Amino acid sequence: MSVEATTVHWQRPGGVRLAHLPPLALYIHLPWCLRKCPYCDFNSHAWAGGDALPQRRYLHALLADLDASLPLVWGRAVSSVFIGGGTPSLFDPDVIGQLISDVRARLPLEPGAEITLEANPGTFERQRFAAYRDAGVTRLSVGVQSFNDQRLAAIGRVHDAAQARAAVQEAARHFETFNIDLMYALPGQTVQDLAHELQQALALQPPHLSVYHLTIEPNTWFAKHPPPLPDDDTAYAMLDLITERTAAAGLQRYEVSAYAARGHRCRHNLNYWQFGDYLGIGAGAHGKLSFAERIVRQVRWRDPARYMDQALQGQPVAQQHEVAAADLPFEFMLNALRLREGFALRLFSERTGLPITAVSTTIDTAVARGWLSVGDDGWVAPTPRGFDWLSDLQALFLPG
Repeated sequence: MSVEATTVHWQRPGGVRLAHLPPLALYIHLPWCLRKCPYCDFNSHAWAGGDALPQRRYLHALLADLDASLPLVWGRAVSSVFIGGGTPSLFDPDVIGQLISDVRARLPLEPGAEITLEANPGTFERQRFAAYRDAGVTRLSVGVQSFNDQRLAAIGRVHDAAQARAAVQEAARHFETFNIDLMYALPGQTVQDLAHELQQALALQPPHLSVYHLTIEPNTWFAKHPPPLPDDDTAYAMLDLITERTAAAGLQRYEVSAYAARGHRCRHNLNYWQFGDYLGIGAGAHGKLSFAERIVRQVRWRDPARYMDQALQGQPVAQQHEVAAADLPFEFMLNALRLREGFALRLFSERTGLPITAVSTTIDTAVARGWLSVGDDGWVAPTPRGFDWLSDLQALFLPG
């Protein structure tokens, strides 16, 4: 189906009614990394060396992908851009700068739009941080994961603790807003080990911290060769410690895995959690786009070589489908209930096109179980108990 036909197809009458389209973000996937981590189930591909990374060809493919997508988002301003991977900091700053410039030439970015780049702490990448800022990146997300050499080796990271500290210090020199990614419940890790790592992380005064529980995902090396991990009670104690120490350092837990100082919340991720739209370009990228009477999800070709071939031929999308109206309550709550402060109930109708009655009975059930609170002003938030049992709370909204 041609781009024009696809646009007409998604704009025909449908099963929901959106009075206004939600904010739009742009996600750009750069799929290569130096080595595939054993826990990683993202669409990332180790670059074995030899031939040079095909940066320019991939850039041309991204722009062809974006050009093919423009009719679907025509006239809509972009609130944030997130360049993820893989390891985007393997790409030269001038290529990143060209990418940002070409995006600006095609899409209207809101004034002060947040532009995030994911980076790894290796020396090679760290030397590029200032140049990324000059290229137009406004926010850096540094994939530290651990400040302990033994833990880093256990999870297959290519940097050491000294490089991690140096990378964060370099990020702080060049970016007003930056993030540290940290993992917990690592192989052999104790609560005391985590306390020491948190002390090191918080001493660097990050304005934003993302903390993830290491889980064993299917189709990863760890799934085939599971390492010894802390038990559930230890993992819960670790999470309690993280919440306590981050709060003492002035970082508010505003989402399940995210802690931020005032004014430093990640706008791009907030758009996900508030069920906003995002155009995803790049190998394996996912997207969610709203139209007046339907919501559509897209997936790009996963293999980088095939993606480049298809995108350069004007066919970057491997799969796309309309989200059934019956699935929208769960999809909305899967995101919005991750927000510690909750959301205005009217946002459900604004972002799904469904009446509030589609979820009112389920919300009453969650309130009765002590998992949700609903204010007189229509503000919905998970209770502390609901936040602890978030998966069960979200599952209440699955279609019957």
